[in-house]
This record gives sequence, C-alpha cells and structure tokens, in this order.
Amino acid sequence: MHSRSFNLAIVAGDGVGPEVTAQAVRVLRTAGELSGVEFNIHERVIGGAAVRAFGDPLPEDTLRTCLHADAVLLGAVGGPDFDSLPANKRPEAGLLRLRKELGGFANIRPAKFYPQLASASPLRAELAKGADIVIVRELLGGLYFGEPRGKDASGAAFNTMRYSEPEVERIARIAFETARGRRKKLTSVDKANVLETSRLWREVVVRVAKDYPDVALDHVYVDACAMYLCTQPARFDVIVTENLFGDILSDEAAALTGTLGMQPSSTIGGAVDLYEPVHGSAPDIAGKDIANPLGAVASVAMMLRHTFKLEQAAVELENSINAVLDGGYRTTDIRRGNEKLVGTAAMGELVDHAFADRMHHYAAYHAV
Repeated sequence: MHSRSFNLAIVAGDGVGPEVTAQAVRVLRTAGELSGVEFNIHERVIGGAAVRAFGDPLPEDTLRTCLHADAVLLGAVGGPDFDSLPANKRPEAGLLRLRKELGGFANIRPAKFYPQLASASPLRAELAKGADIVIVRELLGGLYFGEPRGKDASGAAFNTMRYSEPEVERIARIAFETARGRRKKLTSVDKANVLETSRLWREVVVRVAKDYPDVALDHVYVDACAMYLCTQPARFDVIVTENLFGDILSDEAAALTGTLGMQPSSTIGGAVDLYEPVHGSAPDIAGKDIANPLGAVASVAMMLRHTFKLEQAAVELENSINAVLDGGYRTTDIRRGNEKLVGTAAMGELVDHAFADRMHHYAAYHAV
C-alpha cells in the first residue's frame, strides 16, 4: 500500500538525455518502492525530439503534462541538426519556455570535490580538498530574458540586462535560506564596479541580509570569483549570482570533479520544480552507452529531498553514488587509470543495487 502518490513528468530530450534519464528513473522507481511512495511516470518529448515529431520544441501536450506534475525530470536538449532553424524553433527555445512557464526562478547547482575522483579533476587535490559549493543562479532575468533584444538597422545585435528589486530579493532569500541550512556563509557575485544592474543587485542583497544575521555575507566580483573557483574553491559555501554569471561559474565549478557529467541541478520557486543534470546533450556520444548518468541520478536525490521530502532516501542515494565510486567503477569521462570502466546502463545498475541495499539495511535497522 502506497502512503503517497505523485505525478512525475519525464522529458528526456535529445542526445544522451534519454540514456541518462533512464538510469535516473530506475533509481526513482526503487526509491518509490522502498519508501512506500507511488511515482506515476508520464513521458513526453521536448527539444529536438519534439521538433522532429511535432515541429515544436515544446508541444502543448508536453507543457500541459509538466504544469500538472508534482516535479519534472529533464535530460538534455539540442544538437547540430537544428542549428539552421529560426531561434524560436530550436530545441533550446523549448527549454527556456518550459523554465519560464514553470516559473522556477532559482537554479540550484551543487558542485563538490570527490576524493575518489581526484585524478579526474584538473585542480590539484590540495587545492580542491574539502570544496563543497552550492551555486544559486537567478534563472528568469538578465540578458537571457531582458527586452529589447535583436538587431538594429545597421545589423548590430543587442541584448538587454535588466533586473528589478523584487527579482533580486526573491533569489537572495532562496540563497540565504540555503546557506542557513549549510555552513552559514553566502557569497554574492556581481560586477558592481561596472554595471548598474550589479549595483542594484548588491544593494538589495545587503538589505535582505539584515533578515539573516546568522549568515555571513561577502561580495566578490565575477572575474575574481572565477579565479577563486580554480585557486581557492574551499573558501565558498553558497554563491548567489545573476543568470549569465551563474551559467558560466556553475560550469566552471564542474572542474572540481573534472566533468559536467557528475553535476546535478534543480530549478525551484515556481509552480513545479524542475530537475536536470547540467551537462548538455553531447550528440557525439549519444547512443554509445558511455555517458555518465551520475548527474541525472544525483538530480533525483535532490528531487527526493526538496520536492518529495524523502530525506533518508536522498541521503542513501547520495551515499550509494559514493559507494560505487569507492568501488572503483568509472564511466569514461572520469576514468584516468586502471579503474573499472562501465557504461551508462551498468553505472546506473550499480548505483541502483547499492541504493536498494542501503534502503533495506536502513529499514531493517529501524525495525528492530
């Protein structure tokens, strides 16, 4: 008997998206079975797959299903086959529209150093040791959505970076709350020495900080932050920043593990939470069973924790990822020596088995 039931929209997308998403769904089903929760899975198309099937990167049926779900799990979108399409018909347009329709304005991207993967990171272990960062990226403002945008009569292109006080305040509060639940340190990243939007950003963050006296706040320019992520990553706890800066810095933070394949993310604050690995569609390796599914699996751990409030399942899933890495299993992107090379499906199966064992042990221990 299931005590709770949830609807989950799966939009696997393009490239390696379907491969890594299949492994994420595998562990999600295990989590449901062993937690007494029923996950009703609704699979829909998005991105290039939707363009091929319907001529639209975000069909109405997909959007409607996502809006009525309790959470959305995304794989990846995009591919070179679609580069010649008009901007509003490209796969990425479907993802941007989905994010906007769901209303999630805060993109949460953890990035931490795995001691087991020290050889995969371009950073020296003594520099990266202990680094455990959460980047809180504002997702619905800035250059990506600011108006006006386009080309003028001379052919010059332009975009508008725009932020309002309410937009900055709501992302700042998410960041302060996140820091409050961790090591109580927040770094706000801007370019206030040059940009008016950054000066507003800093003013609002300073004002919001008065409501969080237990959280230490500092400010770092984006160029300096980029350097510190490579030279002193352990100095950071939670980083909050605007859309473009957050996009770039969160990908740079992947250097801690040496691959984007390990990085999960969640997008919250709207009607429905969206979870996705931060890597792209990687069409060059699609269908070869070599993509790293751990970013997608870790995104499920975030989903279990934040949307479904299954904290123990989230902890055991994260511990299972560590256990498999401790066992020496590696996909090709994180293998640097004689570790055991496994494919996408095999890595997902290993984590799933470890996860099931841990959940059974936890249940047996607490039943005594």
